[in-house]
Amino acid sequence: MATSKNPPFLNSVPELLILQCLKDRQMYGYELVQAIRSATHDHIVLAEGVVYPVLHMLEREGALSTERRTVNGRSRIYYALTDRGTARLADLASVWRRLTAAIAGVLGEPSHA
Repeated sequence: MATSKNPPFLNSVPELLILQCLKDRQMYGYELVQAIRSATHDHIVLAEGVVYPVLHMLEREGALSTERRTVNGRSRIYYALTDRGTARLADLASVWRRLTAAIAGVLGEPSHA
């Protein structure tokens, strides 16, 4: 039986990665796709069809702000963390650290938590 302690951790992975990438600078959607791919050494490749719905949800929830810019004749929407987004990133990172420590324990690996 599932308990309320079981977070939907796989669903939150794209959100966590997007927020982390935006922690230090603004980025537009495709740039985020490439940043995640690069940061994970191609182990996680999120399609734009995954990234954009998460960006829109985070914007609706006030975790991101947007700014439209024209770059080389192309209009792009740049995303930036708000205070709410910074808090959301801290919460998700904390959950992820607890989960990875728990999984490491099951695998018999030392926990770094």
